[in-house]
This record gives sequence, C-alpha cells and structure tokens, in this order.
Amino acid sequence: MVIKKQFIWSILAIAMCASLQAQLKTLSLDDAVLQQNKAFRPDKLMGVQWLPKQDAYVYYADTFTRIMKASPSQAQAVEYVNVTLVNQALGSSLKNLFGIQWMDADQFLVADGARWYQYTISKNKGTLVSTLPDQAENVHWNTAKTKIIFTLDNNLYLFDNGKQTAITSEPAGVVSGQTIARNEFGTDEGIFWSPNGQAVAFYQKDERAVADYPLLDITVTPGKADMIKYPMAGQSSEKPKVGIYDLQTGKLTYIEPELGIDAYLTNLAWTPDGNHLLIAELNRGQNEMHLNAFGAQSGKRIKTYWTETHAKWVEPEHPAYFLDQLSNDFVWISEKDGYMNAYKVDWKTGNSTQLTKNTCPIKKVLGVSDSKKLYFLATGPDPKNMWAYSINSKGKQRLITTDAGVHQLVYSDNGKYAIDEYSNPTTPSRTVLWSDNGSSKELLKSNDKLADYQLGKAEFLNVKAADGTTNLEARIIKPSNFDATKKYPVLVYVYGGPHAQLVTNSYLSGANLWMYWMAEQGYIIFTVDNRGSDNRGFAFENVIHRQLGIEEMRDQLKGIDYLKSLPYVDANRLAVHGWSFGGFMTTSLLLRYPEVFKVGVAGGPVTDWKWYEVMYGERYMDTPAENQAGYEEASTLKYVQNLKAKFLLIHGTSDDVVVMQHNFALLKKCIEAQKQLDFFPYPMHKHNVQGKDRAHLMRKVLEYILENNR
Repeated sequence: MVIKKQFIWSILAIAMCASLQAQLKTLSLDDAVLQQNKAFRPDKLMGVQWLPKQDAYVYYADTFTRIMKASPSQAQAVEYVNVTLVNQALGSSLKNLFGIQWMDADQFLVADGARWYQYTISKNKGTLVSTLPDQAENVHWNTAKTKIIFTLDNNLYLFDNGKQTAITSEPAGVVSGQTIARNEFGTDEGIFWSPNGQAVAFYQKDERAVADYPLLDITVTPGKADMIKYPMAGQSSEKPKVGIYDLQTGKLTYIEPELGIDAYLTNLAWTPDGNHLLIAELNRGQNEMHLNAFGAQSGKRIKTYWTETHAKWVEPEHPAYFLDQLSNDFVWISEKDGYMNAYKVDWKTGNSTQLTKNTCPIKKVLGVSDSKKLYFLATGPDPKNMWAYSINSKGKQRLITTDAGVHQLVYSDNGKYAIDEYSNPTTPSRTVLWSDNGSSKELLKSNDKLADYQLGKAEFLNVKAADGTTNLEARIIKPSNFDATKKYPVLVYVYGGPHAQLVTNSYLSGANLWMYWMAEQGYIIFTVDNRGSDNRGFAFENVIHRQLGIEEMRDQLKGIDYLKSLPYVDANRLAVHGWSFGGFMTTSLLLRYPEVFKVGVAGGPVTDWKWYEVMYGERYMDTPAENQAGYEEASTLKYVQNLKAKFLLIHGTSDDVVVMQHNFALLKKCIEAQKQLDFFPYPMHKHNVQGKDRAHLMRKVLEYILENNR
C-alpha cells in the first residue's frame, strides 16, 4: 500500500512538473538579444543621483521624461519635474531630461542641441544662458555652472558671459581637450576644471606622426576612405602634453613628458587648493611610472611623489583622491604589492602609508565623504562578488554592503547616505538606502521578468589552472529539461583577456541571455575566466606578458578536460565562440588545437598583435622589435595549415579598434594554404555589432554552430 501511494505521488509530481513546463513561455532568440536590457531589464532607479549638498535624491521615470524626488526621511518618491513643464517654460523641444546638470537642488542646466538653458523648478521658469556652435563637443561646465569649456574640431574654446575665446589654435593633427592614449590608463576625459573655476587643464596629443588608417564608408557614392589615426605596436605614437589655461590672465602653459616625447601623461588631478596638478607619467615601455606634482602657474615639476617600476608593466588606473579638501595630502592607488591598494601620501614630506592591505583589488573609487573617508568597490575573498567598503585616513576599513552579489553605490555629497543597487543569481535587482550608521532601507526590489519563461539555470564551479595550483572561476548553463543520462554538445564562450571578467555573482550569473536561449536548444554553455583576466590581482594577470594567448589557452584546455570528464558531455561536439580578445582566443584555439573543437565563430579577432594599437599591445607584448619571438608565436597566421573545424570569421567593416587588416590577412593565409572558412562582414559597424543588427549577428553565430556541430 505504501509503495502504491509513493508511485501515485511520483506520477502526480511528474504530471504537475510537465503541466508547469507547458505553461511556461518559450524565449525567442530575437527577444533574448534585443530585450535583455529592455523588456527583461530588472526594475531599477534609473540615473539615480543625490541633489547637490542635500540629503535628497532624484531619478528618472518614464523613459527619462519625468524626474522623481525622494529622501531618506521620505522614501515615497514624488514627481519633481517633467519634460512637458520644462519645454513649456523654455520654448524648447526636448524629448527627455537625460543628461541635465544640477546647479543646486532647485536649478539645473539642460541642452537643446547647441542651446543651453537654466531652469528653476520652484518657479517653473528658465532662461537661455548660452548658444554654442552646432559642432561643439566635449562640453564641460565649471563647478559654479557659469563658464563652459568645449572643443570644436581639434581645438579648445572658452565660453564666458556670452563671449567665445579660442584657447588653442593648433593645426590639424594636434588635438586638444579630448581623451588621449586611446582611453587606456583609466583616461576617459580630456578637460579638467580647477576647483575654483579660474583655470582649466586639458590633454593635448600631437598625432601628426601617427599613421593614417583607412576605413571604407559605403554610404556615399562613390565610397570613400575615412582616415583615422591608428598607432600600431612599435610604430610612431602620439606625443602628449598637458595644457593649463588661466582664465584671468589668458596665459597658456604646457607640461611635457620627461620620460620621452611619446611617454604617457595620465590620471590628472587638481589639488584642492587649485595651485598644483598631480599627473602620472609612464614611459612608453610602461615599466616605469612617476607621479609628479606641477605648479599650475609655472607648469614646472616641483616634486615626484611616487616612483614605481616593474619588469613586466606598471598600469596606473586611478587619479589622486583627497580625503580632506583643506589639505593636499592625497590617496594614491597602486598595484605594487600585487593588488590595487590605497596609500596615503603626505604632501609636504612625500612619505606614504599603506591604508589597505587587501588581497583583492580596489576596482572603483565611489567618492570621498565630508567625514574624510574613501569609498570603493572591491571583490572581497570571492572574486565573483563586488562589495562596497570605506577606509579612513587611519586605515580603518569597513565593509558596507551585506548581501553577496555585484554592487554599485551612489553616495550623497556628505557621505551620510548611499543608494546601493545590486544583483545576484537569485536577485535580479535590489535597491537599498544605506545610512552611515550601518542601517538600511529597501527602496526597490525587482521581480524576475524571466520567471514565466522556460530557461535553464547557471552553476558556478572551479577549474584548476594549467599551473596546477590556481583555482579558476567557471560557469556552466544547462537546459531546463536537462537529463544527466543524455549526451550534450557544448558551446564554450570565451574572452580571456585583461580587464574583463565573465563569471560574476550577478543576475543571470554574468551571462548573456542568448546563452540561456542556446541552452534550450539542447546545449551546455561553458565559460571559464582564465589567468590573464580581471579582478584576481597582478600575479594572476601578468602571466600573459610577452606571450599573449599561451597561458590563456592552456587554462581554457583545462576547462575542456573538465567538460570531457562529465558523463553528459559529448566530447566530439564542442564549439567555441568569442569576440575581440575572445575572437583571438577562438581563432588561436581552432588553429593551434585543431582536434578539440568541431566548429568555431570568431568576431573582431586580433590575428597578429603587430597590427594592434601601441598603448594596449606594447603593455602586454612589448614592441615587435623587442619581442620578435613572442609576436611570431602569438600570431594566428602561423597556424592556418592546421585548420580542421568549420570556422566562421566575422568583422565590422568600420572597426577602429581591431582594424580589418587582421581578418583580411587571415583570409589571405587560409587561401594560400587551401583552407576553407566562412567570412561574414557587417558593413559600417565598428568593433561590435549594436542596435537591431545585433539580433542578425547572434542568429548568424548560433545557427552556424547549430548547423555545423551535429
């Protein structure tokens, strides 16, 4: 009788499970690609920011057309202003309020094309404050929101009290006020106002000796070459300077590098008194760095505060941070002990004290509070997480966030409050208000918008690296109807390069939604973050030096060994796909280990590092003249005769990051070796295929794998 009851309950359970699965929706590939950050995006407070010098915060609603306001004492948000009111007051035609700049808690600046308006919420009134040239770019207001610096073509201009003044008048090829070094070393801006708004510093780069590179524009008749400046490894690079313009005197002063005309000037920061600049200078070989202080009036170096060398590379990624706005003492973040840690530097003596001694890297600095604390993100013991911490000038560190996951915080000006948005595999998004006393209040928790869809689950695991000691983080995604008694083909998704981490303790476990769609087609999706990737410290990363791809592939093959040990994996049906560095890894794996994969798709791959840009390429590989053997070993062109797998090569024809020469050279080598492969260009797309065409791209990639991995 007991046996019969158990049998009946088993039948009922199976029936209920089948019924539930029948009710679940099927995710389409187009939706997986195009709706991951739209319809399926977890609910969040969009564009949340604290009002200047207020314990009140605002965020956008209804596609950025409304601004909502709330505070720690009144968490129920109310509408503060909307785009209709603003347009009525200004006579403007704004579609939304995205990108406004707050002057104070009641006023903001907003641009309608080249016209900038000041709008006062309490009075519902606004005025036109400036009209810039239509082609003006890189617009930067000073802190008081009274003056504007902007670029026009390659030169820098000041707009003040209705008057436009040219700061630079350089010939074509000398570019002022824009980011330099192709956004390496944490550099993503080119204009820096002094704290008092009486001076402005800016980057300048002389690109006249840098080679022109042609990108074909097919949108005109006849097609034409769009020329970009592209400094390839070992060739002429840009020559940087830092300019300082004094608004009161009109004096323009330049700071030039001391470690060579093509050294790097990075991580610029003004001191709180506005009298000095701190600039990190890195030699072109990127193995020697000096943090120098310069007089803002003279442009002369007055002191070197930090010198760092390493046989492989030194990579400054953060400017100086000032805990006390009344002192020039600063915090410098360095990887010299193997992890990005914080050091306090005394302005007068230059002596430094290590504030953090973590064995995990500081990833991002969130800000500095009135209480003289530095807030930052770091991984903590588990590299898949991203936690928030604070540190004071005495080195007392405190963990702020409590739930495991990947966090992003926005702090109030005084540091008393923070809004924390985070996710983990079971939490699509949760927004929490933190107080400096450690108390918290939930503001928003998103439902899982994929709960009604039939999707598999991701699992985290560790794989031992090729060195036999290092644990690598990995992720495996199985179909929702997974049956351990069956054999499944596998798609290995790979990136593997520096400054990237694919396996994270975040929503969807860090995976793209299309991977879950692919799993539902009867696939296992596997990813491992090999040595050389991000957030594991310098020793983990620097094994790639002068030999890109070698240790990375060895680690990926350890992942393959793990897959082959699983009874439900069909070792004869392995596929691999990756983009950019992942495209280089895909190509390298197919050509150097031809027996492993049956099919592969490489997007935007580097095929020979001598055609990649100076700043990134020379950090990891040195120059081709210095490391001829390493470049030859890493080149995929050397191994085309090994090709056995079905191979699809994809590239955007306007790619200005990995230029088309990489793919054309690989195609030529394959033709010469009588090797067949497939090639699909995406006309006028840059380094990745974005917008609605991305659905076409992923269908091309995944259908190619499905058709050729049977």
